[in-house]
Amino acid sequence: MNQPDVLRTVLAAPGTAEYDEATAVFNLAAPARPETAVTARSVAEVRAAVREAAARDLPVRVHTTGHASGARQPVDGGLLIRTRLQGGVVVDADRRIARVPAGTTWGEVVAAAAPHGLTAPHGSAAHVGVVGYLLGGGVSFYGRHTGLAANSVRAVELVTADGASVRADAENDPELLWALRGGGGGFGVVTAVEFELFPVAKVVTGGTYWSAAHARPLLTAWRDWAADAPRRATTSLRVMNLPPVPGVPPALAAGPVICVDGAVFAASPDDVADARRQAEDLLAPLRGIAEPLMDTWALTDAAGVLDAHMDPAEPVPFIGDHLLLGELGDDTAEAFLSVLGVGSGSPLAVATLRQLGGAFADADPRGGVLNQVDAAYAYMGSGPPFGPVTPEDLTTHCATVRAALDPWNTGRTVPSLVEGADRPQRHLDAEAVAAVDRVRARIDPHRRFAGDIAPGASTAG
Repeated sequence: MNQPDVLRTVLAAPGTAEYDEATAVFNLAAPARPETAVTARSVAEVRAAVREAAARDLPVRVHTTGHASGARQPVDGGLLIRTRLQGGVVVDADRRIARVPAGTTWGEVVAAAAPHGLTAPHGSAAHVGVVGYLLGGGVSFYGRHTGLAANSVRAVELVTADGASVRADAENDPELLWALRGGGGGFGVVTAVEFELFPVAKVVTGGTYWSAAHARPLLTAWRDWAADAPRRATTSLRVMNLPPVPGVPPALAAGPVICVDGAVFAASPDDVADARRQAEDLLAPLRGIAEPLMDTWALTDAAGVLDAHMDPAEPVPFIGDHLLLGELGDDTAEAFLSVLGVGSGSPLAVATLRQLGGAFADADPRGGVLNQVDAAYAYMGSGPPFGPVTPEDLTTHCATVRAALDPWNTGRTVPSLVEGADRPQRHLDAEAVAAVDRVRARIDPHRRFAGDIAPGASTAG
């Protein structure tokens, strides 16, 4: 039985509590200031909001948690819909499929899948929204085994510009499903997604931290291990300059540190011993280089992966950059440390090299328009404009890092890793962009959702 198309609350204006709720973002450096906003808690509310926008001739933007608010153009004017749809995670354990309403976070998915011995190719934090992460590619700590998270999506339900509810799957508009998975947005308001889960028994996960004085030998040893690493392992190396604030362990706030974190998973109990051994193959040589300041690697359940990266739990302002590297040779490593290591003067709080390869590089025949990453490592660097560090300091140093790494920059990005709308972005070739635009023109002929398109993901202005 269809629900009536009525809003639970009216569209909210600036200065109201409802507006503040609907426009809240995780990245406080990229606030949302639309003309009007609404928090939609049902498909009927989404449909009514879209129809009201059409009646007022308002452009429509969509978000859930606002983690990626800095990666899209500012939300000025129009209607912003925050999706917080009810219904919860539904797990079909026999098919290994989860169905989640828009607004669901990865922590909710991991908790629902765990009793079935399953998990998802989720991000590094429990509070990240599922929909944006999945449709933006998704680079998981399971990704060298599972590939891009977008490839796990099997169905998307959305409300289109005319207020209609549609479903895209292998039988119903497969072209739209293809375009949604990595196409860069701008199709409508996603209200639910269905995606594949995979079995997991235990995971060796965590992070080990050393003084950044040992950065060069640690980076070299990690890189050499990564060259032939097993696909069940996905790791990253980070240079961290953390402020002495609540939640940051004192040992990590005393100066720049180097961290190696990630996950090595065991799909079944029979795989646990191998996972332990493979994690030790990585960590033992690193621990032999220098005594760690802190070491959290341990055998745990799947929920432990959400804590390994130690991402902030509360909204913070941050400014950063992202690019993909084709290799990490000695020259690349030296360039990385020269602008981010000890003595570089870097104001970035975190600079990360994420290990790719493995299934990330495999084209999935069932995947979407973005179904593989042809790069060896992903770089992400960001920092908060706190204290003496200004936004200009951060943007200037992001440019310095980009220039230093330019010889190894592939020129491509992954949408879910992009930090700034003003940074170079390109995740599809021209032919793919044109093909996705043709799908958008069919689904949204009046470009109601054009403001939701990621920079560089459309040929239209």
